[in-house]
Amino acid sequence: MVPFLREQETEIRILVVDDNPSVRRYLRRALEQHEHWRVCDEARDGQDAVDRFWKIRPDVIVLDFQMPAMNGLDAARILTRLSPETPILIVTLYLSKQLSDEARKAGARGACVKTDTVSILDAVGALLRHETYFPQLSPN
Repeated sequence: MVPFLREQETEIRILVVDDNPSVRRYLRRALEQHEHWRVCDEARDGQDAVDRFWKIRPDVIVLDFQMPAMNGLDAARILTRLSPETPILIVTLYLSKQLSDEARKAGARGACVKTDTVSILDAVGALLRHETYFPQLSPN
């Protein structure tokens, strides 16, 4: 699995994780605007994402921060231990410096506001290029 080196030639498989089905549909539509990206599966919470991970082996995980059963930070910690090479993007309604720092500590390689389609696309692209995506935020 070497999608990062051949992004333009290979379909990138993305796991979308959010407890709200409408948000999952929105994220799917946003991500699949890129001709080489496909949402290969969806999960309703962090535990569901961990359970599905080995079956689907996504190239990228887009993971909501606040969910029941297991939140995004706890799921990111587990998924990073399972597969350190798989990039994780934490998405949230309200991104703060504190949350961004916690996402980084949990193993995520990026964080952004989930209502900002451009940021989501930019962030996934950055992760696929082995970069990080943490917007500059004020400490408050």
